[in-house]
Amino acid sequence: MALDKIGIAKRIAKELQEGFYVNLGIGIPTLVANYIPDGINVEFQSENGVLGMGPFPFEGDEDADLINAGKQTITTLPGASFFDSAMSFGMIRSQHVDLTILGAMEVSENGDIANWKIPGKMVKGMGGAMDLVASAENIIVAMMHVNKAGESKILKKCTLPLTGVGCVKKVVTELALMEITPNGFKLLERAPGVSVEEIIKATEAELIIEGTIPEMSI
Repeated sequence: MALDKIGIAKRIAKELQEGFYVNLGIGIPTLVANYIPDGINVEFQSENGVLGMGPFPFEGDEDADLINAGKQTITTLPGASFFDSAMSFGMIRSQHVDLTILGAMEVSENGDIANWKIPGKMVKGMGGAMDLVASAENIIVAMMHVNKAGESKILKKCTLPLTGVGCVKKVVTELALMEITPNGFKLLERAPGVSVEEIIKATEAELIIEGTIPEMSI
C-alpha cells in the first residue's frame, strides 16, 4: 500500500542524525518534526528566524505569533532562539544547516529540482528555497511520485522552471526511497505492499535496481 504524507514524513525522519541542524520546507517536510526518532536530538531551523522548532501545536494551543516560514503555527522547544532573516540566511548560506528537507513538483535523474512555479499560475516568488538549494549539501525531497493525472514527477528532465540544479541527494515518495547517483535514480526501498514493477511503471526516469529491494520500515 502506498504511503500517505505522514508515512513519507516518518520515513524521512529516520534519516535524521544526532546533533543535526535541519531546515524543513513547506508542505510534507513540516510533518517530519512530529516524528523524530527516540534518543535523537536535532534542531529545526526556519528561514523566518527560528531555531529550535518543536512539533505542531494541538488544536486550541496555537500561538499566532509563533509561525514557520510557511505561516503555519508551531511550537518551540526549551532553548529555542529567534532572530532576523539576515541571521537565518547567514546560517543557510554558510552551510551550518546539515540537512534540508524540501517538497517538490518535479525532480530529475541528475538531481535538479522544480518546486516553486507552475507557468501561468500566480506565485509570490521562489522564497528561501533559492538559498537552500544553492547552499545545502544534503537535500532530501518529500513528494508524490505521480500527479493527479497519474503522470510521473520523477523525470529524466524537469519540465517546470528549476529551483536548483544537481542538488538533490535522496527522494522519498508514497512509493519509494530513491538515491540520486551519477548514473541516475537508484531504488533503495519500496513502500510496504508496493512492488518494484509498480514503481517502474510510475517512474519516467530510468531506475537503477540492484538485487532485492527491501520494504521500508516505518
